[in-house]
Amino acid sequence: MLKIIQQNEQLSIYFKDELIIHHTTKEPAFFVGEGKETIDSYRGNFDIDDYIKTRIPLSQVEVNEHTVIFRHDDLELTLSLSVEENRLVGKFFLNQPMNRFWFRLYADKEESVYGCGEQSSYFNLKGRDFPLFTSESGVGRDPNSLTTFYANLKDKAGGYYYSTYYPETSFVSSRKYWFHLDTYAYSIFNFKHTNFHEFLTWEVPQGFILSKKNHYTELLTDLTDVTGRPPLLPDYLLDGMVLGVQGGLDQVLSYLKQAKDKGVNVSGLWCQDWAGYRFTTFGKRLYWNWKLNESLYPNLPNVIKELEKENVHFLSYICPFLLENESLFLEAESQGFLVLNQKNESYKEDFGEFYCGIVDLTNPDAYDWYKGIIKKNLIALGIRGWMADFGEYLPIDCKLHNEVDAVLMHNEWPVLWAKCNYEAVAETNNLGKVFYFMRAGGYGSQRYATSLWAGDQSVNWEIHDGIASTIPAALSSGIIGNPFTHSDIGGYTSLHGNIRSKELFDRWCEMNVFTSYMRTHEGNRPKENFQFYHDDDTLNHMARMTQIRLALKPYIKHLFHEATLLGFPVQRPLFFHYEKDEKAYQLQYQYLFGKDMMVKPVVTEHQEKMDVYLPDDDWIHLWTGIHYQGGIITVDCPVGYPPVFYRKKSSFAFIFESITKTYR
Repeated sequence: MLKIIQQNEQLSIYFKDELIIHHTTKEPAFFVGEGKETIDSYRGNFDIDDYIKTRIPLSQVEVNEHTVIFRHDDLELTLSLSVEENRLVGKFFLNQPMNRFWFRLYADKEESVYGCGEQSSYFNLKGRDFPLFTSESGVGRDPNSLTTFYANLKDKAGGYYYSTYYPETSFVSSRKYWFHLDTYAYSIFNFKHTNFHEFLTWEVPQGFILSKKNHYTELLTDLTDVTGRPPLLPDYLLDGMVLGVQGGLDQVLSYLKQAKDKGVNVSGLWCQDWAGYRFTTFGKRLYWNWKLNESLYPNLPNVIKELEKENVHFLSYICPFLLENESLFLEAESQGFLVLNQKNESYKEDFGEFYCGIVDLTNPDAYDWYKGIIKKNLIALGIRGWMADFGEYLPIDCKLHNEVDAVLMHNEWPVLWAKCNYEAVAETNNLGKVFYFMRAGGYGSQRYATSLWAGDQSVNWEIHDGIASTIPAALSSGIIGNPFTHSDIGGYTSLHGNIRSKELFDRWCEMNVFTSYMRTHEGNRPKENFQFYHDDDTLNHMARMTQIRLALKPYIKHLFHEATLLGFPVQRPLFFHYEKDEKAYQLQYQYLFGKDMMVKPVVTEHQEKMDVYLPDDDWIHLWTGIHYQGGIITVDCPVGYPPVFYRKKSSFAFIFESITKTYR
């Protein structure tokens, strides 16, 4: 499977007859050097400038069986290659310390690449470079938009096309291989060149893994054999939607009754203010001391038991930051469990008009203590799900218990946070019954994050940060092994004049029928934005959508099992099942919902008709029953009827047919 061919001044490394590394004296595959970074950080946003002092080409090469040595004078990089479980594994060793490393992988000019974590602007990464550093995703994320202009002007928070909560040095190629570079260091994956992909990292990586298969289905199973897969999501998520509401027990129960009286199938109440709240200029914020606020939610354990008799489950919120001078902060500080600043004092991170300490997850005692907090303050209370937020904020100038530079630790931090939640659930024997959803991630989230959510989209129609951005986000994270993801119905961020409309909320609701699960959010400024509980028409719309969701339960349950057994994402790119269709590789705003359903959500305001591309197959329009063979078609798409199709040959066709008859 592995061939290393050296001829004159050229070296070619093949795996399964696929050219992987091509090295010449004039165009070497490896460079090393020194750099000095300057990082300006502000509330989870990072402005990075990298001054490269030296970049040394390792142009000389020597081959000794499966070991290749790349040299420049006394610099030697050893690449040890092996085939392990049908995968190509490379290990790096550099004989001198260097903090910059460049690696070129051979590329085909027609190649497409996908992944690098969760990317919300572009699904196909070819033609762009992607800095990989976990951060706030950015408001607007497009320097040409007014939203981003004002976010940068006032908050340093605008972001770019590559800004992401979840960066990962892994991708899938249209040449049907997956690749992972083994590092958590800041990296730039550059896909701009026609004949090579170039990766820059701020350390010499341990190595890489590359695996090639004949089909994408085999590829994802193989990839997730390495990364691991999440447990099944709780069955109750198949029975209805989770209402994201707040304001105290009486208030949320009134919302629940209102929704159920209108026929909405409700499977959960997500009450993020279970620990209390405060108001800032940003909007309504939570009180970051993760204990039940009994004045807001009195007698909650008994209420939870009563709600579960109705198959309604209670969900909450937690993050690894503790409000300064509150009880959990003081307890952690007294035991030395908080991240320190350069003066060896508790580091206090600015979250916008309040400051928090950071639980040091690199300290085994602190890690176990906080895992115990999750067990005691959430799981033991009867809470069956939560948002595990804010894994991307680790300050780059802090001191950690494990003594690793915080800049190098930054991208691994979300994985530690995911693992802490995972172990709390696993050790209480609740995998598959209790879950959490995360926005931040990294290599390892595939195993430890029970699900993702797309983060804090703006409450508008902007391509880079509105409803549309959640689709490439789901596809990119799914193609590298994160099968379960969803987004806030209606979006979250309301700033600089962005106000959520009824139409946006309704369109987001109908889209989320065809995702891992449905969950609403009031947003950061609930009183200024449209809310479902103020509108009977939207409540009726939600009822219909949740009834359709419930009718799809056997099919979606099948998708959940495929995810945990085979690693298949619930939302899939078209090429996943239509490999020979060239157009399928460039589409990013429509997707397969499993193998048998095609969905193209409406992501443009006031749209009543839409062009949809269908691969060559026998398709049936879900709402009319009209048959299509493939190609570009035009369909009506009024609110409540997004373009959705199913395969005529599907073994679940009887379910889809019943939906057509009942909800046309």
